[in-house]
Parts: sequence; structure tokens; C-alpha cells
Amino acid sequence: MKGSCLCGAIEYAIEGIDMPISHCHCRGCRKAHAAAFATSAGVKRENFRWIKGQERLSTFESSPGKLRHFCSVCGSQLIAERPQQAHVIVRIATLDEDPGVRPQHHIWTAHDAPWLEYQGVVAYPQWQPGR
Repeated sequence: MKGSCLCGAIEYAIEGIDMPISHCHCRGCRKAHAAAFATSAGVKRENFRWIKGQERLSTFESSPGKLRHFCSVCGSQLIAERPQQAHVIVRIATLDEDPGVRPQHHIWTAHDAPWLEYQGVVAYPQWQPGR
């Protein structure tokens, strides 16, 4: 299965998802992704490889020992890692195809922003009518 950044400068491949997919609501993930939460899953290092553009990766240590790797061209965060761990944390939204498994849980919901609301918010399959 392949993944890539927004501009296509960087590509990676994984053999599959090795740990459950989760939606992380922690402040760090919200800030790093400019989103309400980040959807991620662990992939064993031996099941992950860079295909193209590794020289375009930039890295930010967001907390002691946690490295977030992102495209220096478009800013897409692709993976995070703690080098001592046996897996990397793949950002599911950067996969180019359906991984075939679904999220199992939300974590760090105690960090939810006050503006985050699920219940009672109208949803449209595309743009809202009249736009």
C-alpha cells in the first residue's frame, strides 16, 4: 500500500497496518495537523519504506523523543516516530488507498477544543446547498 504527501514530492509504502487505527485529539496532534484530531496507526519498521523524496523530509521534535516527519514542500505530516520503538506512526490520511481496516477508538478526548462538536451539526456530502 502506498502513501504520499499533498504535492507528491514524497512517497512511501507499507505492507499493512500493524496496530489499531485511532483518532488522537491531543493538543500536539491538533496543532501539527491543523485539525480537530489526527488519524494514525502503528506500522512495524520492517513494514515501512520510503519510495521517493526522502531528501525532501523535514523533521520536528514536538516533544522529547517524538519526531514528526513532514514534506518540506507542501507541509504534509507523513509519519511520526520515537526512534527507540519498533514501529512508526503513519498518518492514515496520507495513504493513497483504503487500508481496509477502520478506526477502533478516539484517544485524548479530554483535550478536545470547545468548538469541536459532533452531535447536532448538519453534515453535507459535498458543499452546503446554495454555495
